[in-house]
Amino acid sequence: MENGHLAPATDVYAATSVAEIHAALAHLQLQEATVTQRLNALIASQKDLSRELGRLDLLRAHLGTQAVNTRAISNGMLSDAASTAHRISSAVKRLDHEQSNVKATLEVVEQVAELKACVLGVHGSMGAPQDWETAAGYLSRASKIPDDVVNGSFAEEIVPTAEVPDPPRVTLDTAAESLCGLFLREFDKATKEKDNSRITRFFKLFPLIGRTDTGLDAYGRYVCQGVASQARTNFNSAAPAQRKEGYFFGNTITKLFEHIAEIVARHESLVERHYGPGMMAKVIERLQIEADVQGGIILDTWHDERNIDRKLTDVKSYAFSFLVQSFAPKPPSGLPRSSSPANAAGRVSEDEGVDMKEVDGLLGESALMLGRWSLYTRFISSKCAPRESPDPPGIDHGLTLPQFLTTSNLHKKVSSHLVELFTLMATFFFRRSVEKAFQLDESPSDLNLNPAKPLGANPPFITSAVDDVMYIVNQVIQRSLSTSQRAVVGSVVPAVGRVLGSDFITMIQRKMRDESYPKPVIQGGLPPEDKVISFLVLTNNLDVANDYIKRILETHVGKQHQESTNGATPSPLVDLFPFGHDAIFVENTLKSMEHSFTSKAGELLNDGIQVTFVNVLKPRVRPIIAEAFRDIDYVPVEESNGIRDDDADIDDADLVKSRFDRGWGALIRPIKRILTPANFDRLLTFAVNYLAGTLEKRIRSYYGRVNELGAVRLERDVAGIISAAVVGGKYGLRDAFTKCTQMTLIMNMEDDEWEEVVNDDIGETGIPWVLDAEERKRARAIVKG
Repeated sequence: MENGHLAPATDVYAATSVAEIHAALAHLQLQEATVTQRLNALIASQKDLSRELGRLDLLRAHLGTQAVNTRAISNGMLSDAASTAHRISSAVKRLDHEQSNVKATLEVVEQVAELKACVLGVHGSMGAPQDWETAAGYLSRASKIPDDVVNGSFAEEIVPTAEVPDPPRVTLDTAAESLCGLFLREFDKATKEKDNSRITRFFKLFPLIGRTDTGLDAYGRYVCQGVASQARTNFNSAAPAQRKEGYFFGNTITKLFEHIAEIVARHESLVERHYGPGMMAKVIERLQIEADVQGGIILDTWHDERNIDRKLTDVKSYAFSFLVQSFAPKPPSGLPRSSSPANAAGRVSEDEGVDMKEVDGLLGESALMLGRWSLYTRFISSKCAPRESPDPPGIDHGLTLPQFLTTSNLHKKVSSHLVELFTLMATFFFRRSVEKAFQLDESPSDLNLNPAKPLGANPPFITSAVDDVMYIVNQVIQRSLSTSQRAVVGSVVPAVGRVLGSDFITMIQRKMRDESYPKPVIQGGLPPEDKVISFLVLTNNLDVANDYIKRILETHVGKQHQESTNGATPSPLVDLFPFGHDAIFVENTLKSMEHSFTSKAGELLNDGIQVTFVNVLKPRVRPIIAEAFRDIDYVPVEESNGIRDDDADIDDADLVKSRFDRGWGALIRPIKRILTPANFDRLLTFAVNYLAGTLEKRIRSYYGRVNELGAVRLERDVAGIISAAVVGGKYGLRDAFTKCTQMTLIMNMEDDEWEEVVNDDIGETGIPWVLDAEERKRARAIVKG
């Protein structure tokens, strides 16, 4: 059997031999036995099955008896009870229906009675007593009665009297219309007389008579009159001469916005108490119409009196001759052009065409007005925002500018008169400042490469243009952010980045290439000292400029926010840009500008460091190594008495290290005191990597010229060179010498140690090898057996 089933039977009729017949018969006998066993099991279980069937028949008989008894009880005993219950239920339903009808009738009667009391009360109050508050109160009570009751036939039959014969709806509408006209006249009269108590008295009566819009409109006209009057006073009180001084227009529009904000803050509670939550928004909308008028007058006058169009024309037509000529190819003769930057000192300044002081003043005043407009729109938006945020819990999409603000004339005028002006002027101001900074650029004085001579300036050693330009970068970005205008930041900050990349970086690159390139005068010689110093100072310019840009970004974005990976620390830009996702947009714009600048500056800086290494350091590294190992014998027969030439006063054990330290220090220290620490680290990385390769070749050159005692000394000398080379630098610089240290390590291993590491490519011995197996064997072979 296989898996509980019989194996396939052999067909006895297909058998061709006696053995096959016997096999088929055996299989048939096995099948017969299995079937017989199953039949016996079924027969044995038949008794239990018969017994269970008998029990089922008995239970069915009992169940039939119970069913008969149940039907008898249902038809005999419960039918009367069911009929009685049905009659009671129907009677209760009819009673409930009649009761609800009675309640509804009573409610209508009470409402009609209330309506009649209100109609008579309004009529009586408006008669001889002239009690307007009481009359308005009756109308307010009547407004709570459903319209179908007021307009119903029952009310028209019951309410009219001989004194008030008209239907209630007509009476109430007539009274409301009459009171509305009366309240308007009294409100206007109170506003002319500036009687605040009467203004408040009649203002709060309009909602009671169902004239909310009329009351809010009248109140809006009233506060707008105050805004217009105050704005004219602020604008006309100054003499023409005062308008030309300081930020007159910026201060005037500030007073306008502050006055409107004061009105909204002072009157909001009164309006919402009597007119309902959110109703102040309608007054604000009416105020905005007046703000459009008065703000438009201020901006138009500012635009005309400041001659904005003429100044924009001058700015757009400025040629930036100094920058353009600086980037032009040098004449083949090598002589400076007559109008080149080299002769800029004797050239008439182009500032005569554009007064930078005026441009700075316009930028300051326009930034002030844009900032005040942003504060105003934020305040108005917060007052008009819904009481419950539509955003899901935990999600904040910021404020939303109301529709009446986005379509307002003042909003359009701010965009055309201020935003466009600021972006154009700020871009020009920055680029012209960069140009001026390089026109007046000065290098630090009294720098030299002689460690014995003092330096005539304080580190970091950079030209004056870096401080000047980065000061203007910070000023322009700070001004742009102070406007709280996404459009301004989205235009000015990328423009600053473009000018830094195209003018600032390119100007330094041109100076490095054309004026200060450290090129040897004689083939095989060293570059002139003044060229080297000038080139090092220009590389410092790039490093310090990078640091400036990063600090400027940290100042405005916040260092803690930048370092926060999950956004747990909020950006300080949220306070300046509360609308929508403006803060995120501004932050990304600033970071993009920083990344663009640091990438371009970093590329040029790395090129400059590489040039310094190749032209200044590299030619002197091999001679320093050769001098350090001069006359050193690594096949000593006995303890050497030392080499006593010019190093007679130095212990033999430290001779190589001392020679190297002297040569390396003479090469590195003069440059180290000129470069910034970051630039020196970059240069030292280049130098150490090259030194490591040179030292490795030097070790290999001793093949067959080192015995066991010499290997010990070679290892000590190599360690001394490494420690002298990386002193004052980062510890990670030692990694460049890993091959050298592993070579000397292998040279000094005992035979049993060597057997363990000869084929160790995966670090089983605990040493992370940078030498492959073949290199290790060659290193081992340096020591002659």
